[in-house]
Amino acid sequence: MKRSPIAAAIAGAALLSTASCGSVNTDKPLVITYWDTSNLGNETAVYQDLVDGFEAENPHIRVNLVNVPFAEARNRLQLAMESGTAPDAFRSEVGWTASFARSGFLEPLDGTPAAADSALFRPTLLQQARFNGRLYGIPLATDTLALLYNKALFSRAGVTSAPKSWDALKGAAAAVKERTGSTGFSMKAADGYYAMPFLFGEGIDLVDVPGKHLTISSPQAVKAIEIYRSMFTSPGTAPADLADSSDVRMTEAFANGKVAAIIQGPWELTNIYRGTAFRDKANLGVAPVPAGSKSTGSPIGGHNISVYSGSPATRKQAAEKFASFLTSRTSQAMITERNSTLPTRSDVIVSGLKADPAVESFQDALAVARPRPELPEYSSLFPPLNSNLGKITQGSDIQSALNIVSADHAAILRGFTP
Repeated sequence: MKRSPIAAAIAGAALLSTASCGSVNTDKPLVITYWDTSNLGNETAVYQDLVDGFEAENPHIRVNLVNVPFAEARNRLQLAMESGTAPDAFRSEVGWTASFARSGFLEPLDGTPAAADSALFRPTLLQQARFNGRLYGIPLATDTLALLYNKALFSRAGVTSAPKSWDALKGAAAAVKERTGSTGFSMKAADGYYAMPFLFGEGIDLVDVPGKHLTISSPQAVKAIEIYRSMFTSPGTAPADLADSSDVRMTEAFANGKVAAIIQGPWELTNIYRGTAFRDKANLGVAPVPAGSKSTGSPIGGHNISVYSGSPATRKQAAEKFASFLTSRTSQAMITERNSTLPTRSDVIVSGLKADPAVESFQDALAVARPRPELPEYSSLFPPLNSNLGKITQGSDIQSALNIVSADHAAILRGFTP
């Protein structure tokens, strides 16, 4: 396989570092375990190459790379940390950080080699890696939702620019259907993460953390979810698909020109480029999600690399060094170039890489994206919302359904009031 210039630079630096040692270290290397939750088909290969580069640069350390399916990772990490058998370092979804830190499972990274370049990471990403003022992760991968659209289909329908409001997107969807026969817009249903731009658009989050106030059944939330439901029922939009495989079908339909626009994250770019509609990558348009009546914005997702507090001191130190390597400028540039994902550092200039134009365009969406609040229970607020969003898309009364969600949230967040 042909190496990119960035990969070659890492390998070359590692070989020089190894050669400079002058002799082979005959001591038994220190072995650390790293759990990686990246997509095995699209993303994992670059992390294995980075592990190889780290080991060449640090011949006294070996990294046992274990790929753990993302859907299983949180429960497996929780059980492993509770039993004292957790990996020394692991890729942790940003929504898990506060909960794991509160339980004492994560090693504070302030002042360690892992955090040496903290000033170069996006402040919003560091915000999602902190709990009670301390840093418990280093931003490894970041993402957000954006409006992805087929420029050719939009042009055929007379849509000359990316819609900036939900009403404009519905108008574009109707025009696409009428003039091209393709579906104008499709969106993942029954998933609260994809409903967040609608809540943000009406000026609220799932919950008001500073005010300890539940907001999911408020008038603003009802308005937001009314707009959300209309995106499945308006002319030219695809009806809600509640099947487990709906996300795959939606992405495939978009990739092959059967759908003109979707709300999606950069993690699907490699799959989208496999489709017939985007053999020319320049046909893919990326814009911030449309605005509601108050503002625009989408949630910041992604992953930190964290270190297990229960590991022996020598392995924690090695894990911190590994975290620094994975989040270095060179490594972040390599991940961005190879996986078409977004860099976490401000000194990785996307336009200077051989990255596709969509990666650079996603920077505009990330600029208006919003970090999760520092609330350990935040991730637990989504399951009640997910199930009721499914019912809402099938016709259930919005206020009644959100009242049920609010009651579930109240049981999770003791001391919060409606």
